Amino acid sequence: MALDGIFLRQIKNEIEKEAVSMRVEKVHQPSKEELVLVIRGRNGQKKLLLSARANSPRIHFTTHAPENPKTPPMLCMLLRKHLTSAMITGFRQIDSDRILFMDFEATNEIGDRVSLSLVIEIMAQHSNIILINSDNVIIDALKRVDLSTSSVRQILPGLTYALPPKQFKLDLFTETSDRICERILSFKNKNLSSSVLSSIEGISPVISREIAFRVSDTDEFCAELDENKIKNLKAVIEEIKDKINKGDTAPYIIEDENGRPVDFAFTEINQYGSVRKSVKEEDFSSLLDRFYYERDRLERTKQRSDDLYKKLNNLIQRISKKINLQTAELKECADRETLRIYAELISANLYRLEKGALYYELENYYDENKIVRIKADPALSPNANSQKYFKEYRKAKTAEKMLTELIEKNKEELEYIESVLDELSRADGEDEINEIRRELSENGYVKNKQKDSKNKTQKTLPPKKFVSDDGFTILVGRNNIQNDKLSLKTARGNDMWLHTQKIHGSHVVIVSDGKEISDLAIEQAATIAAYNSKARMSSQVPVDYTLAKNLKKPNGAKPGFVIYHVYNTLFVKPDEKLVEKLSQ
Repeated sequence: MALDGIFLRQIKNEIEKEAVSMRVEKVHQPSKEELVLVIRGRNGQKKLLLSARANSPRIHFTTHAPENPKTPPMLCMLLRKHLTSAMITGFRQIDSDRILFMDFEATNEIGDRVSLSLVIEIMAQHSNIILINSDNVIIDALKRVDLSTSSVRQILPGLTYALPPKQFKLDLFTETSDRICERILSFKNKNLSSSVLSSIEGISPVISREIAFRVSDTDEFCAELDENKIKNLKAVIEEIKDKINKGDTAPYIIEDENGRPVDFAFTEINQYGSVRKSVKEEDFSSLLDRFYYERDRLERTKQRSDDLYKKLNNLIQRISKKINLQTAELKECADRETLRIYAELISANLYRLEKGALYYELENYYDENKIVRIKADPALSPNANSQKYFKEYRKAKTAEKMLTELIEKNKEELEYIESVLDELSRADGEDEINEIRRELSENGYVKNKQKDSKNKTQKTLPPKKFVSDDGFTILVGRNNIQNDKLSLKTARGNDMWLHTQKIHGSHVVIVSDGKEISDLAIEQAATIAAYNSKARMSSQVPVDYTLAKNLKKPNGAKPGFVIYHVYNTLFVKPDEKLVEKLSQ
């Protein structure tokens, strides 16, 4: 899953064709480890994402630009000062290393032309984005590195920029295949894929395994390779080198059986057989945009709403524990009829029973007069023992009724909290998180931290909007309060309502606009409903659909809860590409 140096070369070439001579229009810093450059040229506007996140460092064009904070960070302001209106003049990569220089021609505060560069270092947890001038002096960096962090290399304003120490690896494009093979085979006690990874610069684990797979189906130790396999190794390396030099590469994403992206490469990957498949993407940028979007979105949401996650998870644990305890108590009430029978049997036999007995042996006329032994309190009279059993019966009966109601109420509350947690996991941006926070505040679960000023009203987001291929508008709720409004107020009687069956998710409405809703619109709306649900990663999702006039909301029900009895069910597979295509 690593973006290797050779893949970076393909990205560099792709971006270079579009971005050179374009000017920086805006600079955004959505998070402390990400930058977005809005650039404009003759062919219009593009958004270039630069990330130094430890688990997803990269650079590519994006259509999923993250939401920006209300107040830009200081570094963002500094980059705006230096790069706004600067023209992109080129890109440079150091050998096959994962370091890319993005060069600009800018104008300083006194009107002089100056050369600046953004250095994008893609090195896992050590990834960084650094702004330097023409003398290689650091102006500032996304991550400052001082002596307390590293004694080898510091990244601080005013210091001269130095490249990271080189690894003991060979460059695929400057070394001969014989030399590379010699290095690989020198690791006799390693298997072939590990040796390739340790020997060649700019190669990711998935490419090393693919080279080993093409040489031999089994990833053998280097010492076990025979002469034919060594020749095959040299041929595979020559083939990859030739393919890259001729520009015969292509963006491939590797998907699991459910269509989820698990890895990517610049060539088709065959090592997984039928377990996983290689799917060719349109370009390298769209590949990375798709691969990292969901993961980064979840991480951003987690950072911005960590307190809500903790609160909701604590509530789920607390309510679940309460339900378990009440269910255990309810089971104890299951024997209440036995208590009533004991009370009646004692009462019917008072004439023959005496005080002081430890138990009574009586015929049970409810069970073919079989003898039943009933425990008795010797300190009480038979009548008092009978009344004691009647009292315990009435108590158990009352407890059962109360516990049943409490368990049902707690289950409804648990369903609601789980639905809010699902909403939060799909929230895309701070405004959506704030709406969920308001929803919880209105229902008494959290204190609203948002302080409205007298002159400002809190922004309410509209439902998500999609348009089917045959022109029907499809609306999707973002949270439970919006789901209620969309389903019960916005939707008209003959509009179609959809929701995943017994799975938390958004309410979806197809606006009929006086027309008969097509099967295609229903199918596409069902796909959107499945994608905007907890079952987003499943392969087959049941989606119920019914006319909006069939919906009812029970009195006192939590937000987002409706009932319906007339409906049809459609099984669909969530399709991210279709959802993106139909999005407005």
